[in-house]
Amino acid sequence: MERFYLIVGHVSRIELLVPHGVKLVQLRLKDQPDAEVRRQIARARDFCAVHGAQLVVNDHWQAALDLNCNFVHLGQEDMGSADFTALRRAGVKFGLSTHDEAELDRALSHDPAYVALGPVYETLLKKMKWAPQGLDRVTHWKSMVGDTPLVAIGGLTPGRLPGVFAAGADSAAVVTDIKQAQDPEARVGEWIDACR
Repeated sequence: MERFYLIVGHVSRIELLVPHGVKLVQLRLKDQPDAEVRRQIARARDFCAVHGAQLVVNDHWQAALDLNCNFVHLGQEDMGSADFTALRRAGVKFGLSTHDEAELDRALSHDPAYVALGPVYETLLKKMKWAPQGLDRVTHWKSMVGDTPLVAIGGLTPGRLPGVFAAGADSAAVVTDIKQAQDPEARVGEWIDACR
């Protein structure tokens, strides 16, 4: 699994940042009409294919299925409505969000391509009902997931990566640090270097 996992909120960010060496990117579309969701997913799919990047579609598993995407990410609330049988039949891999042990057990029962744990640190992006999990929790999670790749998310910066990887994370997902960067392309470069 790629160590650097970029998460963006619009296909234009994929077109801006993927050419700078991003190999794993999630398109997280919120509060958009279905036609716009599908337009952006299709554009992102084609762009990532040209640039050799893996696109992960957040939440919109049915659109991903219809548009021949091969990877989705589901939050706990989306797992209830997702058709895992249809996803498996189509060869679509999926990653699942987890925040506590009950959620982790539930996620592992689906044999996901990865599990995500967060927020590791305080996060500014969205109001979380979970306190920062910390690096000890990352290590504990890794001991429980075994060979399943573990993605750390929440409040990550390039400077925090050595600790996150040492704690057992296989991949580091980032939203805010790059979203708020003055020069997002240069910041992506820093992340990629720090993940090497």
